[in-house]
Amino acid sequence: MAITAEEKTGTFHLQTDNTSYIFQVMDNGELGQLYYGSKIHVRPQYVNLSVREQRNATTAWKLERPDFQPDVLKQEYASFGKGDFRYPAYKLIAENGSGISEFVYKRYEIVEGKTRIAGLPSAFDDTKDDAQTLIIHMEDVFSGLELELSYSIFPHQDVLVRSALFNNCGSKEFTLADAFSAQLDLPDCKYDLLHFSGSWARERHLHRAHLRPGIQSIGSMRTASSAQHNPFIMLARSGADEDTGEVFGFNLIYSGNFLDQVEVDQFETTRILLGINPAEFSWRLLPGQSFQTPECIFSYTAAGMNGLSQQLARFYREHLLPARFAETERPVLINNWEATYFDFDEKKLLSIAEKAKELGIELFVLDDGWFGCRNDDTTSLGDWFADTDKLPLGLDHLAKQIHAMQLKFGLWFEPEMISLDSRLYDRHPEWVIHVPGRAMSPGRNQFVLDFTRQEVVDYLFEAMGRIIEDAHLDYIKWDMNRHITEMFGACLAPEQQMEMPHRYILGVYQLYERLTSSYPHVLFESCASGGGRFDLGMMYYAPQAWASDNTDAAERMLIQFGTSYGYPQSMMGAHVSAVPNGQTGRVTPLETRTAVAFFGAFGYELDITALSAEETFKIKDQIKFYKKYRSLFQFGTLYRIESPFDDEQNVMSWQVVSNDKKHAVACRCQILNRANPPYTRIYFKGLTADQKYTVNDSAEKFYGDELMNAGFFVQQLMDACRHAGVSADFQAALFVLKAVE
Repeated sequence: MAITAEEKTGTFHLQTDNTSYIFQVMDNGELGQLYYGSKIHVRPQYVNLSVREQRNATTAWKLERPDFQPDVLKQEYASFGKGDFRYPAYKLIAENGSGISEFVYKRYEIVEGKTRIAGLPSAFDDTKDDAQTLIIHMEDVFSGLELELSYSIFPHQDVLVRSALFNNCGSKEFTLADAFSAQLDLPDCKYDLLHFSGSWARERHLHRAHLRPGIQSIGSMRTASSAQHNPFIMLARSGADEDTGEVFGFNLIYSGNFLDQVEVDQFETTRILLGINPAEFSWRLLPGQSFQTPECIFSYTAAGMNGLSQQLARFYREHLLPARFAETERPVLINNWEATYFDFDEKKLLSIAEKAKELGIELFVLDDGWFGCRNDDTTSLGDWFADTDKLPLGLDHLAKQIHAMQLKFGLWFEPEMISLDSRLYDRHPEWVIHVPGRAMSPGRNQFVLDFTRQEVVDYLFEAMGRIIEDAHLDYIKWDMNRHITEMFGACLAPEQQMEMPHRYILGVYQLYERLTSSYPHVLFESCASGGGRFDLGMMYYAPQAWASDNTDAAERMLIQFGTSYGYPQSMMGAHVSAVPNGQTGRVTPLETRTAVAFFGAFGYELDITALSAEETFKIKDQIKFYKKYRSLFQFGTLYRIESPFDDEQNVMSWQVVSNDKKHAVACRCQILNRANPPYTRIYFKGLTADQKYTVNDSAEKFYGDELMNAGFFVQQLMDACRHAGVSADFQAALFVLKAVE
């Protein structure tokens, strides 16, 4: 049993293969957090973990219990106004303006498995992988409100999934002002907060800092998870590194406004809250209505950050991603965008497809510019029908010719957006999100459709479905290139306007759900000006995402390395583009651009019809190599070795290892050349200690323990590069390890 409930003591112990999560019903009927960490024995009661001392200058629960002081207790889902002065997990406002609630324990139930949540992306256990779900039922007798706290335990991936459901079973209206998905109170603050922040073209850079007294947080109010801050965070013991030490990981299965908050209180305990950002949220809860929070993932390991990333990757593949794509090898693609931009016709596209077939590419993706009268970014968004000037014989004619080449065919859409210069706007100007009487703020010459309106979702489902069927699409790149301003729902009552951001995201999820259910063979890739919506809510429907618009190899080392802490390599769209790079102007070798892109959903985004004979030969060879090791690159166990965020290292290296540990591929990238450098060794990881391996088909055989502990010598690149007449900057080396007798 993954869940043990001791009714007499009100103690609940949730166990995975390696962890324990324990809480109890406290004397006042609320829930108290006892322990989360490495696995410990099940006992009926944990008196040692629930010890408390009376403190001065704070309030008590009641006169006869002066030692029961909420402000100094670890709690499970804390309220505000009854003595706990830390930030609460929720806040409900009554009709009289009171914000006081007292949810007390009523009963529990244990359900085998884990079912999906209707209307929201969520974890599941379709394969009967021993998951169990504990539901704690709580009630506020005064108001008639009920609260269900859900805990789903996935024992073999060491993951706990949490959420909260509010039910108004009373006769009066309430306003839900805050509703976090989950809370965790830890007994001390000796942790570092690791988060992944940045901007467009600079997504998910690693930042690590010691916790300090007070509140530290990251979040978004862009109605997207955003490039600025990713919902995934970690708390790590100060000495923890990639391979050793305690690490907690937290991630939201959500794509909208979020807040990840860590509060260190007066007694140096730590409270973590994760969920919808309360700054742009409230929800009117009428009698008989409910509100479900998005789910939040907890995971813990004592095996360092590599260990955490690996168990999360297993969990995503087995219990979050669409099963039909979770472990299906992704095709090598060519995207025409950087080859043509808006300037193309059928002949040009077919010439790219023909060259792609010659190179061994498997999927042709037609990007922006194929619809309406789209010759620049000022027009036609919303008009999802083929541009007859560019494609006079229609999109289906182009698709048939590409399919006849034995290539898959994909299209770019930006369904959430609309251009003022479009037929759709002429017919339905009311569908644009705007505040009546106020000017609309443009972004990329475009505006946003109101996904809280059912007719908008219906229109897009019909328009996209028609194209999927006519062109027999295999792939869709779903882009979203601006954040929402002038947030206002014309169909919502004034008191519901703060519901608009969440309702918008629910509309996006509805469209995704309808499309992926109706056309399950179509592989979706999400995109939001690159990596602006790289989150688990999107991955539930679209199992890969464009990691960044920045395809410069040196920048991608940082972006992909940072992303890898919270997301596996199969989720990262990674392409080889032309040089000088469009975002940085940097020139990097083709080999390095390719080596970095190998560790993801691999493809090309350049004019392959303009390749030299030497480049054609190299790319053919690269694609053959990638296909040979594709399963390993996309689904192998990833180990980070050397971090590009360490300024002194000046390198990035990582490695993927097969499940049986008989094959591995590592990549080591030198960022800038150093004059007369010291001897260098790469220390491989994840091998079998007493297994012999070759490295790049070497004559010499090495035991795994030697390669991991003593390392493998890496020849300096300066001399070889000098003889070749190229710079040693931004050079990459690949190491293929094979088990031998």
